[in-house]
Amino acid sequence: MLRLTWVQPEDLLGHELHQAVQDGRDPSLVAARWYAAGGRTAPPRAGASEAPASPSLRRLASVLLDELAALPGRLADDEPTDLALIKAQCPDWPPPRYAPVPAPGPLRLEAAWVGRAVGCLLGKPVEKLPLGAIRALAKASGNWPLRTWFTARGVPAELLAAHPWNRRSAATSLAENIDGMPEDDDLNYPLLNLLLLQRYGRDFSTADVARLWLDELPAGRTFTAERIAYRNLLGGVEPPDTARRHNPFREWIGALIRADVHGWTNPGDPARAAEQAYRDAALTHTANGVYAAMFTAAAIAEAAGATSDVHACLRTGLRVVPPGSRLARAVRQAVRLARTTEDFDTVVDELHAVHRDCHWVHAVPNTALIAAALTHADGDFGGSVCRAVSGGLDTDSNGATAGSIAGLLAGDPAALPDRFTGPLKNRLATSVADFNGIGFDALAHLTHRETVRP
Repeated sequence: MLRLTWVQPEDLLGHELHQAVQDGRDPSLVAARWYAAGGRTAPPRAGASEAPASPSLRRLASVLLDELAALPGRLADDEPTDLALIKAQCPDWPPPRYAPVPAPGPLRLEAAWVGRAVGCLLGKPVEKLPLGAIRALAKASGNWPLRTWFTARGVPAELLAAHPWNRRSAATSLAENIDGMPEDDDLNYPLLNLLLLQRYGRDFSTADVARLWLDELPAGRTFTAERIAYRNLLGGVEPPDTARRHNPFREWIGALIRADVHGWTNPGDPARAAEQAYRDAALTHTANGVYAAMFTAAAIAEAAGATSDVHACLRTGLRVVPPGSRLARAVRQAVRLARTTEDFDTVVDELHAVHRDCHWVHAVPNTALIAAALTHADGDFGGSVCRAVSGGLDTDSNGATAGSIAGLLAGDPAALPDRFTGPLKNRLATSVADFNGIGFDALAHLTHRETVRP
C-alpha cells in the first residue's frame, strides 16, 4: 500500500491541533469532536500514521481543518505574516545599502556551499533520532563530543538495533560509505534558488517561485509544508494561500533551509536579503516559519559582507524578526545560554526542555539551536557544525545552515578541515535541473555571477 507522507488528512488534523495551541488558538472543541469520532494524534516523528483512517473520518478531518483555520488567534498581532506589518514591528530594521559592498569571491562562496554540504551530510544518518540515541551512537564509537562523521564501526549490534540509522541516508552518509555529496532537499533548494535568480532576477515574485517549482522540482522531493503548498498549487490555490490551506507545517523549518542564496547574493544588505527570503517563504510558510528564513538570510548577508563576526551576524538576523515573536525570544534565550554555559550538552538539554512542546522540525527550536551552536563555537567551522548536529532535532538542516554561515566566515574551502571536505570529492548529486554531478567550485562561480549581476 502506498502511504504518502505529509498529506494524509487524519495526520494533518492531528498536527493542526498542536499548531493551534502554539499560535494562540483554542482547539479544544474541535479536538473533542475528533477524538470522540475515533481520531488519533499525529505521529510524533514519522510523516504518516501506519494505517489509514476510514473514509468518514478522513472527511471529518478535512472539515475540522477548515474550522481550525477560522479560529481567532491571540498571537496574530505580535506575529504578523504581512511584510509591511513585520517591518513595522522591527524598530531596528536594517537601512537600505547605499555604499557598494564588495561581493564575496568564488572561493568564499565555495566555502559556503561546501560548508552547507558538510553540515547536512554530517546530520543525515541521525535525522529523526532522539537526542539520547544520537549521543549513545557517537559515544559508542569514541566520537563524543562529536568531532567527525558518524560511523557504525565499533558500535555494538544491540545499540544499532535499538537506534537504527536513518534508513534513507545511512548508505551514503556514514564515514565508511561517503562518496561525494548525496542528494538532499537541504541542497536542492539552494540550487532551485540559484535558478530562480538566473531566470527571474532579484525582483522575483512568490508566483515566480511557484512557477519554478512546477517546472523543476519533482513533487516527490518535497516534504512537510513544501509538499502541502505544491499540492495546493496543483489544486488551483494561489500564493500566499498555498501556505495556509490545510498546512499545519507552515511554521516548520522548510523556508529556513531555502534562505542561503538570498544571503550569499546580497553581501552587506541584510534588509534586501530578508525581503527576498520573505517572498520565497510566503509560498509555503507563515509567521515564525517566515521569520526563520528572514533571520537566516539577513545573518548570511551580514557574513557575506566580510566585516562582521558570527555574533554580529546573529544580531543582524534578529533585526528583521518581530522582537515579541516566539522565534525572536527563542533565539535571544539560546544565544544568552550559549554565552554563559561552558558545556554545550547542558545548553542542548535546556533548549530541549524549553521547547519540549514543539515538533522536532518546528522552526523555533531549530533556529534557536543553530544560533546556540554558532555562538558557543564562536563561528569555528568544525565546532559549529558538530554542535548543531549533536543538538538533535532536524540534524541535517541545522548542520547545513550552521555550515553555510561558518564556511562563509572561514572564507576559503582550504580553511575547512580535510576530514570533512575530502570525502565530498567536489561532487553533488541532485534531481534538480541539470545540476547532477556538479562541483561546488562551479556552483560558487554561478552564485558569484548572480551576486554581481545588477
